[in-house]
Amino acid sequence: MKILKPILLVLACLFIVLQFFRPPRNSAGEGPAEDITTTHEVPQLVQDILQRSCYDCHSSSTEYPWYAQVQPVGWWLYSHISDAKEELNFSEFALYGVRRQYIKLQQIAERVADNEMPLPSYLLLHADAELSPDQKKMLITWADAARDSMKSRYPPDSLLRGNKPAGS
Repeated sequence: MKILKPILLVLACLFIVLQFFRPPRNSAGEGPAEDITTTHEVPQLVQDILQRSCYDCHSSSTEYPWYAQVQPVGWWLYSHISDAKEELNFSEFALYGVRRQYIKLQQIAERVADNEMPLPSYLLLHADAELSPDQKKMLITWADAARDSMKSRYPPDSLLRGNKPAGS
């Protein structure tokens, strides 16, 4: 039992020191020029859903909760957001090539339809981000319509992988 007290003291000191090492913030300001809304029509209702349920992790504008100030939670959030933005970043969507945009729109529809997004772990602390069946349908319909619009504007070989449609 005598060893437990020094171990706890060392752990407490490490926890305090860790508070001085913070990750960078994910904040690029409002509406970057490369946002998805600059290349695709995004109805206001869909934009509202994206901002509430997706943008914290999949954009350059995260609204941080209070617990992001506590380390190591802040570092875990930073890692999670970095990974999410690498997969899909709505703030940089216009920089993606046409094929990648097409595939990402397909993946958005698939992930929403399969209840993979938003992540269950995110919903534990952000209940307002949960998508209703109508919101899911709205996002899927929008993503499919955006892909259809791309099909009418671009040559098929610019949207397809090999001889198969993207994701087939």
